[in-house]
Amino acid sequence: MQQVHAKKFLGQHFLTDLTVARKIAETLTAGRTIEIGPGMGVLTQFLLQNKAIQLTAIEIDRESVAYLREWYPELDLVEGDFLKLDLDKLIPKGEFNVIGNYPYNISSQIFFKVLDYKDRIPVCSGMIQKEVAERLASKPGKKAYGILSVLLQAYYDIEYLFTVDEHVFNPPPKVKSAVIRMTRNKRRRLDCDEVLFKTVVKTAFNQRRKQMRNSLRSLLDIGNLTLESERLEWFLTRRPEQLSVEEFVELTKLIENERNQDIL
Repeated sequence: MQQVHAKKFLGQHFLTDLTVARKIAETLTAGRTIEIGPGMGVLTQFLLQNKAIQLTAIEIDRESVAYLREWYPELDLVEGDFLKLDLDKLIPKGEFNVIGNYPYNISSQIFFKVLDYKDRIPVCSGMIQKEVAERLASKPGKKAYGILSVLLQAYYDIEYLFTVDEHVFNPPPKVKSAVIRMTRNKRRRLDCDEVLFKTVVKTAFNQRRKQMRNSLRSLLDIGNLTLESERLEWFLTRRPEQLSVEEFVELTKLIENERNQDIL
């Protein structure tokens, strides 16, 4: 069987361990599903065996596309860049899951796109760099806790399932990997301006080692806060990694109210 050559510029590291591939496939049980970057189909084959899953695979590498079309002719395969595709056109109706052995170099971008479709994606699972997986699942107060932790945990419950060693890939990466599963929580909407929430989180973590009084200056007139700003003052003395999702929501509402006061 002809092999596909791993391409560094695409961040390709092909999984060779069938047991690991089967365990990743088992993170999903049923439903319309998009697999990102199937490569040579090591995960794809197990997804296709599950007749409760309706699979569409998206692959950008032409060599992989040719390989998959030869060996998995039954696969619904789309040649293209997941990050550039309009998923509403690809799957016009209903929910769909997302799964994959995600390229390390674009995994964060993939998760930001999942957020864009959060109301349609009930489950997103797969394998990523261990460090990124720890970041996604991290709780407040931990060193790994950051922008992706807050934004994803606002809408998803995140499970760190298991660690994967380097030797089960060809070529082996220089870091360990991990498998995660993100399941949409019951929070349909945040109790604040969601666009401002995203801006607040990103701005706060731009200077994560400092109190937020420093990082949030671009969003607030720090020197002229209203008399009702004691709670806001408390937030400004915190570092961003100390705040839960709920506290970031509260902070966003306080900033919104403060800015409205300034307009008046």
